Amino acid sequence: QVQLVESGGGLVQAGGSLRLSCAASGRTFSRYAMGWFRQAPGKEREFVAAISWSGSSTYYADSVKGRFTISRDNAKNTVYLQMNSLKPEDTAAYYCASRGGPYYSGRDYRDRRRYDYWGQGTQVTVSS
Repeated sequence: QVQLVESGGGLVQAGGSLRLSCAASGRTFSRYAMGWFRQAPGKEREFVAAISWSGSSTYYADSVKGRFTISRDNAKNTVYLQMNSLKPEDTAAYYCASRGGPYYSGRDYRDRRRYDYWGQGTQVTVSS
């Protein structure tokens, strides 16, 4: 049984920072690409960032590029999302997800249908 557990969300003022963590268990973490998505009330779940199984490649939505950084520690089975210069429009529930297919080496990370396991989400609220 694969489990993904996010933590690190909270309330922060605009311009502040948060670091989200996602601890994985149940399958060999280091073989799978990981992604972060977010969903604001009344909106579709959208891609935020992804990292390849090796950690050598990262991908970002244009809206967060230059402000957010995704990383992973395969020894700790954990993926992180460092969020800096937060804006009120970043307010959402943030979900980590494990992409299907071990050792995936393509560039298709933005489609949420490619991810087969999801965490329960952690809320990020940015006040103006």
